[in-house]
Amino acid sequence: MEKEINLKPIGIIHTPYNEPQGMPIQGKFEKDVIGRVEIFLEYQQGLKDIEGFSHIILIYYFYRSKEEKLVGKPFLEDEAHGIFAIRSPMRPNHIGFSIVKLEKVEKNTITFSEVDILDGTPLLDLKPYVSHFDSRENVKNGWLDKHFKNGKIPKRTKLEGKT
Repeated sequence: MEKEINLKPIGIIHTPYNEPQGMPIQGKFEKDVIGRVEIFLEYQQGLKDIEGFSHIILIYYFYRSKEEKLVGKPFLEDEAHGIFAIRSPMRPNHIGFSIVKLEKVEKNTITFSEVDILDGTPLLDLKPYVSHFDSRENVKNGWLDKHFKNGKIPKRTKLEGKT
């Protein structure tokens, strides 16, 4: 097994969020916020037929995260959890993903809503969200379920979230 894997960005994500403060815990809770992905020209042809999907998965690099932790406190509570049980950017490879709503595609630019990503974030890959593949039944949400009782949507209260 190789010790190192080299990835290169395929584009840049542009959003109204310059800091984690004020960002939603997940983009689906702020449906009207708009972002754009500028795909580098050499990858533009790869966007062929993406406009037929309502949602896409953006895979990106948490470029402002400099720390790595195996245990961390998520912004929703004071109890520490393993890094693989939370979505903190302080993970070993600083890789994040977001499911966003595709609004339109023009040349090498994708406009999307349901944003929860910092401006200037390097895009590593994107994939179509396919409900036939990506939706599951009988899902358990671990420690997070207690924060969504009675349809309540928790607000970001700490800075641990996405950076």
